[in-house]
Order: sequence, then structure tokens, then C-alpha cells
Amino acid sequence: MPNAADSQPVSYTDDRLLGGRVLLRQPARGYRAGMDAALLAAAVEAKPGERLIEAGCGVGGALLQVAARCADVALTGVERDPSAAALASVNAATNGVRAEIVCADVAAGFRSLALQPFDWAISNPPFFDDPNALRAPAAEKSGAWMADDGLQAWTRFLLKAVREGGRIVVVHRADRLADLLSLLGETAGSFAIRPIHAHADEPAKRVLVQAIKTGKAPLRLLPPLVLHDRGGAKHTPEAEAILRGEAVLPF
Repeated sequence: MPNAADSQPVSYTDDRLLGGRVLLRQPARGYRAGMDAALLAAAVEAKPGERLIEAGCGVGGALLQVAARCADVALTGVERDPSAAALASVNAATNGVRAEIVCADVAAGFRSLALQPFDWAISNPPFFDDPNALRAPAAEKSGAWMADDGLQAWTRFLLKAVREGGRIVVVHRADRLADLLSLLGETAGSFAIRPIHAHADEPAKRVLVQAIKTGKAPLRLLPPLVLHDRGGAKHTPEAEAILRGEAVLPF
């Protein structure tokens, strides 16, 4: 028998990002684009004429923020959830952004898309790949939280998606940093890592990692970004500037 909740109409919110420059329609419940998408977009410094692909673009939160920050970049998003992919296309049109949204599963591999390699490949992969490691999330969040085919499927997609010398940018859990470096290190290097701390006196919970395909430069550990302080403001001035589109996170 179908779950009664499944028959309920989906409600949406229209949210303004980057100080109002981006209008994003997204489900009121379930996975919603937030700080991670903003950080991922702020770490991209694509030049006019370059091509960028996002693995797991959802409703387009990060992709549209990249478009607002980087002019004349050709954008492609890959999303396996048909409803999210359709909404990403609607959001792109609403914002006047030309983006190709492909409904496909990252686990099928980049070659299944029959696309030429990109200059940039970015992603905010699902944070967990072991269903026994955490309490099961709500059904509407499971696809965004659980990597059914493991983190390796995502890193392999990203590595195949970029040309030699192309850049990969990933935001992920800090405790998966060693795994990210090992998996991306199969064909990429020149790593740059920026720790993301909720508060300055707490360990980092997120990391932004950039890798360059076939890069050989030494690893660089960049200054951290602190999101909140204890003084009452919701975000630190640095984090607020990123959310408003007034600052970047350069590598």
C-alpha cells in the first residue's frame, strides 16, 4: 500500500541567494541548497569560455551561483532525480542562465554521457556511503545523503570529467579528507585544502578540496574559513560576504 505521505503535494519555497542575484525554487522539505552549495560555488574561478560540470547538481543551487559569479562559462549539471533535474532546468531558465541539465546517474560514469572533458568538475557528493554508520535520513533526503555506490564512484566520475590540467573542486566532510586525497590522487594532484570550521574553537567539519588532473605541485593547506562566532551574529563577516556574493574562496 502506498505511503500516505507519498501522495501529499510537494510544496516549494522561492529563496534568494547571493544577495538576491539568484532566485532558487526548491522543495520546502528534504535536501535544500545551503552553505555547502555556496562554498562550492565561491571556490570556482572559471574564466570566460571555460566549461564546467557539476556532479549531483540537485535543483541547481551551486550551478546557478557559479553562473552569477563567473561570466560566460558553459554549464552542465548531472542529476539522477528526475524531479530535481527538471526543477534545475526551470531554475536556470528563471535566472536567464543557459545550462544543460542531464538526468543521469553519476555511478554510470562520465563516459556514459558522451561529452567532451571539461575545464572544471565540481561536486558536493553525498556525505555517507555506509547505511549502518548513521540513522537513516528522511526518505526525501536519502539520495542526497547516501552515496549508493560509494565515494569512489563520485571521484572517478570527476576524474574522467576533466581534461588534463582541469580542476576538480569538492566540498565534503572533514573526516573523509584522507579518502578524498587517496581517491582523487589516482590521476590528480596539486591539492589545495581549505578547512571549514563552524566555530573557531571547534574542529573543522567540512573541507573544500581542489585537485588538478595530472598536477604535480606540493599539497597546500590554506587558511581556514570560520562560519560562526559566539557573539550572536548568524555568520562571521567572512562567511556573510561569501553568502552575499561579495567574496570568493580562492585556491
